[in-house]
Amino acid sequence: MPDTVLPRLSRGLRDLLPDQMLARQQMVDTIRGVYENYGFVPLSTPAIEYLDVLSGSAGQEAQQSIFRVTNPEKEDLGLRFDLTVPLARVIAQYPELPRPFRRYQVASVWRADKPDKGRYREFTQFDLDSVGVESEVADTEILAGMCDTLSALGVGRFLVRFSSRAILNLLLDFAGISQEQSVDVFRVLDKLDKVGLDKVKLELMQGYKDESGDTIRGVGLRAEQVEKIERFLAIRGSRNEVLGQLTDLFGKLETPVRSISDHLYALGYGDDQVSLDLSIARGLAYYTGPVFEAILLDAPQFGSVFGGGRYDDLVMRFLGQPIPAVGASIGVDRLLAALAHLGKIGQQKATARVLITNMDSSLTSEYLAMTWELRRAGIPTEFFLGSAKGPRKQLKYADEYEIPLAILYGSNEHQQGMVTVKDLIAGRENLKPTADRKEYLAQRAGQVTIPRSELVDSIRKMLAEIA
Repeated sequence: MPDTVLPRLSRGLRDLLPDQMLARQQMVDTIRGVYENYGFVPLSTPAIEYLDVLSGSAGQEAQQSIFRVTNPEKEDLGLRFDLTVPLARVIAQYPELPRPFRRYQVASVWRADKPDKGRYREFTQFDLDSVGVESEVADTEILAGMCDTLSALGVGRFLVRFSSRAILNLLLDFAGISQEQSVDVFRVLDKLDKVGLDKVKLELMQGYKDESGDTIRGVGLRAEQVEKIERFLAIRGSRNEVLGQLTDLFGKLETPVRSISDHLYALGYGDDQVSLDLSIARGLAYYTGPVFEAILLDAPQFGSVFGGGRYDDLVMRFLGQPIPAVGASIGVDRLLAALAHLGKIGQQKATARVLITNMDSSLTSEYLAMTWELRRAGIPTEFFLGSAKGPRKQLKYADEYEIPLAILYGSNEHQQGMVTVKDLIAGRENLKPTADRKEYLAQRAGQVTIPRSELVDSIRKMLAEIA
């Protein structure tokens, strides 16, 4: 007998069981519907890229999180850490693609981060990007798409927040911060919602030790520089009010943010849906213009569930010239967890809506005929193929998968040309388990008998009433 292998997963990875996958697929289908309504087209890229394609494109933090792999040719490769860098490679590799190129993609990405509760090394992103458009209208469209996606998902109250690297560059001048320090400053500002202002100020200066005892290295700014950053972060109000206060603080404000805000107002996206929030920095180094992210107001502990920005220089690594681009990405796993927390995700466990029980082996042909009759009518149906005999265990199986309807069909029904249909949702609480078929049928909890010839119409009507 061969040695057995202990079933296990590497740290930071997880399996997704059917109920989790069904909820995920429902969410992904909803998002896809919004993106395609905007005219975006699908794209798929390999999970593995050359290491030099991935390296040097998103800052030191992302660089350190790359999973490195090799192929049989001993080439240096890595697992993608996002879907944007592969998109930039595609744009450079296929010059025949029409511009603008507006694509969406849903796929797994990998980051060799420290695993934590709700933080995995493999997770799913769903991106939409517009490449080849310099106009601020493209940024507006992405922001509107974020709003429409969250509305379609029924997340409840949400807020899409945006700012701009152009505004943050004005902050650098205002606070006397060098370009060399800017990446670290933006990275720290991006933690504001997660760790709070006090810890952000400490990290901008000398650093501190976190709750686990780990040392958080400081950026090394002076106290007067951090005080100016704090004044900047204190700016609040409607989008128009924030723009006015920024003009007062800096003495100028030459940025497309004002145009984006005006477009959003004109399209009906007010301050209750989209705010100009100066704390938004986004950690990845490749953003060059507007940056944005979305939070769920009824579940703020989940942080940003949707974020992105403009990255006009990313393709330049491959082509030697800038290509304007803007996009956003949904953290599918984080958003799904937030929706489950809010009770806005159905707990569907099966795709079948009908289970045809297998009560009499001599009637197998009849069971198969009913199964395919319902399937061909577009009603998801499962024929029970397990070893269990009698109604109790087969209906227990249907209960475990929460299949709403079960068909009971034995010799009596066959002779009478009838079919017994049990509404398991209506009868679940009243059911008294029994192995005896006559006793079971006598309960008749949520149960009807219909003519065999009316099977499809009756089942369709019952499912409509359940829904």
